[in-house]
Amino acid sequence: MAQVKVCLFSVIKKIAQYIGEIMGDSAEKAQENLLANGVDLVSYMSRFEWDMAKYPVKQPLNNLTDSLSKQMSQIDTDLKSRALTYNNIKSNLQSLERKTVGSLLTRTLADIVNKEDFVLNSEYLITLLVVVPKTSYTAWQKTYESLSDMVVPRSTKMIAEDAEGGLFTVTLFRKVIDEFKAKAREIKFIVREFYFNERELQSEKDEMIKLEADKKQQYGPLLRWLKVNFSEAFIAWIHIKALRVFVESVLRYGLPVNFQAVILHPYKKSMKRLRDVLNALFRHLDEAAAANMKDVSTKHRQ
Repeated sequence: MAQVKVCLFSVIKKIAQYIGEIMGDSAEKAQENLLANGVDLVSYMSRFEWDMAKYPVKQPLNNLTDSLSKQMSQIDTDLKSRALTYNNIKSNLQSLERKTVGSLLTRTLADIVNKEDFVLNSEYLITLLVVVPKTSYTAWQKTYESLSDMVVPRSTKMIAEDAEGGLFTVTLFRKVIDEFKAKAREIKFIVREFYFNERELQSEKDEMIKLEADKKQQYGPLLRWLKVNFSEAFIAWIHIKALRVFVESVLRYGLPVNFQAVILHPYKKSMKRLRDVLNALFRHLDEAAAANMKDVSTKHRQ
């Protein structure tokens, strides 16, 4: 029974953590979704009644625990599968989103450039993209035509800007690309390794749109599944707790059954004090435990 208990609590904890994870910064709202049978956990425990339909008491204990173990094992397997699918979508989307932020030197240009910014399908001419520091805008305008003798005059324009600098186009003859790059680098103008390919750019945009749609489509059903199965796992766990209380009480106090199980919900700082009071009140019901506590107490005094 202890193994089932550990398995149950592990599943409950994983589901609760994953609800918080997929809801992101809505931690309080995530807590509101941790319900059992539609009510908060404290209310469920304080009004607990054995579910005769789900867990018939006429079954042997082994059958009950096996049934609970299989149920939790299936939930755990499903959780891993659903989490893997959702996490892959989320990870791929975040990877693409990271490319849309940061410096103009490294970020994707798919959402920045347009077909009209480039000379395309030319045997001789090509348009390059150059990152120019903000402090060097004037220097760029004065010198870019002289970085090679085959730069198209007045072919530059700024198409994007961030906190550090601007992204400029420049058109030149293909055969002087290497010369232009080398001279530009000498004066801290960095040529991006980028060549306009409309199909690839559109594919990148389509992939992000698809991943955003997939994430949105997965989110609702996944959250509903997590809420339902958190409830199922918690209910099963409390039934195991109740079963354990019953079995251990019979073993300790014997038959006929004559005991009352209660739930106490103390403040955290009062837990040690509560245990001490309960031990003092009911020590006489467990001679072995009482003797053990007496030995411990004697050792402390010595």
